[in-house]
Amino acid sequence: MNLPPAGTEPLIEGLSAITFSTRDMQSAVRFYQALGFPLLHGGENEPFTSFAAGGSFLNLTVETRGPVNWWGRVIIYVSNVDAMYHKALAAGFTPAFTPRDAPWNERYFHIVDPDGHELSFARPLS
Repeated sequence: MNLPPAGTEPLIEGLSAITFSTRDMQSAVRFYQALGFPLLHGGENEPFTSFAAGGSFLNLTVETRGPVNWWGRVIIYVSNVDAMYHKALAAGFTPAFTPRDAPWNERYFHIVDPDGHELSFARPLS
């Protein structure tokens, strides 16, 4: 085992994956596919599904033992926030608001998946 030199701190390099629980895999898979997430593993009838999210992964797992609760928000950078917003509208989804520029220098909007997980699609402003 290679140990780092004493006093050095590890750096956070990125997000590998985020996993959401769902009670309805079919609805969840259709939601993420409609938004353009490429399916890598699993599917509508599987207990675990994985999508590509750039260099990371968005996973879904079926939860049957307790309530699926809102836990927070995942922020997903996209190449064009307004185009993603219109893609969501075209798929019949209702974002929380139209894209807006934030004081923290991002353009973004929020949308909730079928299980109540909040997604923020964003892009840094130049």
